[in-house]
Amino acid sequence: MTCPDCENLRETIRKLEEENTKLRDENADLKRRLAQYENPHTPPSRRMYPTRSRSSYGRRFPGRPRGHPGRTRRTPRPDAVKTPERRERCEGCGAPLGEPSYVGHRVVEEISNPSPRQVIDFLTYEYKCTECGSHTTARHPDCPPEGRFGRNLLVQATLMKYEERLPFEKVSRGMESEFGVPMTPATALDVTRRVGGWLRPEYEAVRERIRASRVVYVDETGEKVDGVRHWLWCFTTEADTLVVIRRSRGVKVLEETLGKKFGGTLVCDGWRPYPNYTGNIQRCWAHLLREAEWLAERFGEAKPLRRGLMRLFLEVKAALVGDPPPRVRVRLRVRAERRLRRWLGRRYEGVEVVRFVGKVRNGFGHWFTFVTVPGVEPTNNRAERALKEHVVQRKIFGTFRNGKGTGIYETVMSLLATWRQRGLNPYEAMAESLTAAWSRS
Repeated sequence: MTCPDCENLRETIRKLEEENTKLRDENADLKRRLAQYENPHTPPSRRMYPTRSRSSYGRRFPGRPRGHPGRTRRTPRPDAVKTPERRERCEGCGAPLGEPSYVGHRVVEEISNPSPRQVIDFLTYEYKCTECGSHTTARHPDCPPEGRFGRNLLVQATLMKYEERLPFEKVSRGMESEFGVPMTPATALDVTRRVGGWLRPEYEAVRERIRASRVVYVDETGEKVDGVRHWLWCFTTEADTLVVIRRSRGVKVLEETLGKKFGGTLVCDGWRPYPNYTGNIQRCWAHLLREAEWLAERFGEAKPLRRGLMRLFLEVKAALVGDPPPRVRVRLRVRAERRLRRWLGRRYEGVEVVRFVGKVRNGFGHWFTFVTVPGVEPTNNRAERALKEHVVQRKIFGTFRNGKGTGIYETVMSLLATWRQRGLNPYEAMAESLTAAWSRS
């Protein structure tokens, strides 16, 4: 015989077990979704909550910090003087006024609105040699080989799109309202296509300079082309920046961009393709310390580890001040790796902490490259800063429509970043580059 109460208990237990299994699955799914918003590598733009409490910063005030020196714009020299209409009689009693008893000055900077449009007829001379019959052509350097828009107009429209982040509809609207040039959004797109094509050789020159660099900082972020996931890679040095948009996030992009025999040092994060591409790597200490801090806020056993890593990093950086000779650098690296090995050899219980220690151990040979190779920075902040503009652009336009747009984007954005790094005016640099490209066509 079976007890009715036992049967009821078994049924209740069965239902509870099913409910428990369902809740476990839901909990795991929610943790997986939340991980992209709460992990040590989540960028500030995707964080749902601040990573530090307000009290850790103390009371904050808007505006410049106390004691920060102010800066006032210098008053420019006037190009013209405009005088008001002279008053002949007093407004109170009607008596004659004579000459002004005081002359005030207010220097104002103004722009023309709208800027005057010029229509230029460029002449082209063709010559035929009477001796050999060959033809020679003479064209003004400011005359574009294609289209009816001049150099300044091409530069202005391109900068409105990629420097001022305007959609093509607003570019066309702005060209008409500010310069009196009617233009459709499709025409604005075609303008950037022409400019991107003329500037492509200079883009390739940037690629060659980066390939020959001693140190390259690289990072990547997600991008969409026609709704399909792609990756925007950013390669940067002290003087150049190269943007590459590809479907792949693997080694073949590195081989295509840097070549299969890159001889410099790669400063990067812990993404697997980097060590698969080259062994000459500097892993990013900013990523390492950020993840250690994230663990220390959640697990007590990670607090000493985080303090030890931070102290080690700061002491090694301080020891490099003054550019010590190679022999001293080698000894410093040996001691630093010995200390790091002791921290990694301790016993840890938490799954997350053990996983973190394993990641540090897997990249052990790449944490102190900056010690023995002068000129290498210990963090990848240079590449991350270069990516910020592209993250903002992504938030504005959402997705590229096709591969044509990606080619224009990577060309123009690479050169704009490079010109800024070199202290050049983007408008003047683009205008000079177009003139140089037209002279070769």
